[in-house]
Amino acid sequence: MPTQAQWYFDFVSPYAYLQFKRLNQVPSSLDYEMVPILFAGLLKHWEHKGPAEIGPKRIDTYRHCQWLAEDLGIAFRLPQAHPFNPLPYLRLCIALGSAPEVIGAIFDYIWTEAPPVHSEAGIKEIARRLEINDLGVHLDAPETKKQLRANTESAIAAGVYGVPTFVVGTERFWGLDQMGMLSQWLAKPDELAHIATENVSEVPTGL
Repeated sequence: MPTQAQWYFDFVSPYAYLQFKRLNQVPSSLDYEMVPILFAGLLKHWEHKGPAEIGPKRIDTYRHCQWLAEDLGIAFRLPQAHPFNPLPYLRLCIALGSAPEVIGAIFDYIWTEAPPVHSEAGIKEIARRLEINDLGVHLDAPETKKQLRANTESAIAAGVYGVPTFVVGTERFWGLDQMGMLSQWLAKPDELAHIATENVSEVPTGL
């Protein structure tokens, strides 16, 4: 029986885009749901800054993602402005059922074409490509806003603090660099039991 999981992401994250392009590396034994959330909501809840809010880290993040994309053979271009407000893209995604093809279209648009994602023209263009005529209705629908809040609250309840993150039961696998760890966990859970969340969460702090 496949293992159930959630993959939490936000379109604003270049690492989420890169991991999306590597999801074919995830073992077929993992049955996961793609869940759009608001990264800024995580930052507010956990009271910490995102990479783009720290000057040098922002630049280093862009450098690393560009190198990583080239190393992995993934198309990558920074949008015209970053960070940007991802709310309209997240809401559009949810309004369209968070279908994988919709998620892929939005990710590719943002991270390969250098579009003006920070402007109204940016969201209107991807909506046009997705053949959405009543964009305002989709973005302002109360049920869409409610779903995004619920998704983000669900992620927080699972201890998610960054994107992208896989949650498998009580275990979190944060970021593209933990995909190998995820694969091993699924293949050899008994051998990795010593690093299970419940076995390391009781370590006291020395501060």
